[in-house]
Amino acid sequence: MEWRDQGILLSVRRHGESSAIIDVLTPLRGRHAGVVRGGASRRLAAILQPGAQLDLSWRARLEDHLGAFTVEPVRSRMALVMDDRLALAGLNAVTSLLLFSLPEREAHTALYQRTETLLDLMGARDVWPLAYLRWEMALLQEMGFGLDLSACAVRGARANDLSYVSPRSGRAVSRAGAGDWADRLLPLPPCMLGHGTAPDDEIAEGLHTTGYFLHSRLAPELGHKPLPDARARFIARFAARVARCGDVE
Repeated sequence: MEWRDQGILLSVRRHGESSAIIDVLTPLRGRHAGVVRGGASRRLAAILQPGAQLDLSWRARLEDHLGAFTVEPVRSRMALVMDDRLALAGLNAVTSLLLFSLPEREAHTALYQRTETLLDLMGARDVWPLAYLRWEMALLQEMGFGLDLSACAVRGARANDLSYVSPRSGRAVSRAGAGDWADRLLPLPPCMLGHGTAPDDEIAEGLHTTGYFLHSRLAPELGHKPLPDARARFIARFAARVARCGDVE
């Protein structure tokens, strides 16, 4: 068995004295693992950095074997994030959530394309946090827990004042429809609807909402595994940025 494709490196761990096992995300074969011979060498260690775009050749005697990868670099994304601790935390959150969420060898082509686009934006400080929020929304959608923000769940029609998300159904609720239940609902900032300029405080509200569904819907479906710590570290760093900006104002 053999195939060739491009993919995004999600993780690398040492295997034996000189090899490494890598997990990659590819557009047609999903999350896929394999051994890289000599992967612990200085030359390949510099290539095998999380988030890297790789040209991959995979070979195994049988399809269900772990198999071996031959890798060539396409582009490294470390240069985009190495001087930005928040961007580095965001990259680690992306790769960790993909490892957490996706089954092996199951294609998620749309999510792959969105992930590639997001990681290529990591050097744009004022652009990628909104893209990251939308990526978490896409991840929930891909895993079967997408939010329905098309109309008010209470009034059953489109509204101009959609302001909340129901934690039970994942559907939008208008300000008028929320009534006395507003304090029990999750925030729906305009940026989640594609409106406005998406300031950091709105993005933080949106991440609170997507985080709720990652914790309460996705994680239980995957055997109640805790969400990866990398996401919590990213959220903490982003909250610190929001607080700093608030202090300046």
